[in-house]
Amino acid sequence: MLRLHNINDTECPELAPYRSMRKMSDQLGQGLFVAEGLKVVTRLLETDFNIHSLLLTQHWFDSLREKLEKRQESMDVFITDKKGIEKLTGFGCFQAIKAVANVPASPDLGALFQSSIPLRFFVAIDGLSNAENVGALVRSAVGFGAQAIIVGQNSCSPYIRRAVHASMGTVFKIPVFHSSNLTETLDFLRQKRVRMVAAHPHTDKVALHQANFNQDVCVILGSEGDGLSEEILACCDDQVLIPMAHDTDSLNVASAASVFFYEVMRQRIS
Repeated sequence: MLRLHNINDTECPELAPYRSMRKMSDQLGQGLFVAEGLKVVTRLLETDFNIHSLLLTQHWFDSLREKLEKRQESMDVFITDKKGIEKLTGFGCFQAIKAVANVPASPDLGALFQSSIPLRFFVAIDGLSNAENVGALVRSAVGFGAQAIIVGQNSCSPYIRRAVHASMGTVFKIPVFHSSNLTETLDFLRQKRVRMVAAHPHTDKVALHQANFNQDVCVILGSEGDGLSEEILACCDDQVLIPMAHDTDSLNVASAASVFFYEVMRQRIS
């Protein structure tokens, strides 16, 4: 059921997640995330996620009304003009459409492993703090066939607003396991005979084209500045680099992830 509102009182409690968009921890602490833009919100409407509300212009409401009316949950729909949305959120916006939904519960790791299909392909992130990089990495992971994202305790959540936007809503299509101890999580997967492959530019052991991805694997990527921690590297079976020209040190982590993930897919379909 849709509850339509024209915004008169910007202080009403239902609008709180939009007013606090700059305080990312506020939403995640309540188990909520914000989706922005037509494509991302449309993809959200195609999921079974629990959506609390939308904030949009009359134009976008008219465009999405059919999809909205097919939803089963009760949903607040706040309609105003673009300037009203920008004033409320404190941000400029290209497409004046936003939504608030519940972050899906982190799956049980054992059940996630059992439900995934061999050849398994998992992605783990260690210490990634940049939301745009995390979102872009998720988009590549989904595009190249990863079956789950494992988020280390020191990494940015893929459900941070900027990460959701950078993923273009592909984060809705893949399970996200939030690990409280990434070392223990990787050890669990190793016991299940998942091969741990570190994306590590500072190695001379294995070049990407030499690595074998025709088995259950988890590709692990580290922080933008420091790379993978020594503790995580010790969990890995292989340390693999992307060969670079002209003394280039490394790629941005999101770019490196795309190269790694493509190679996994290439080997498995060739």
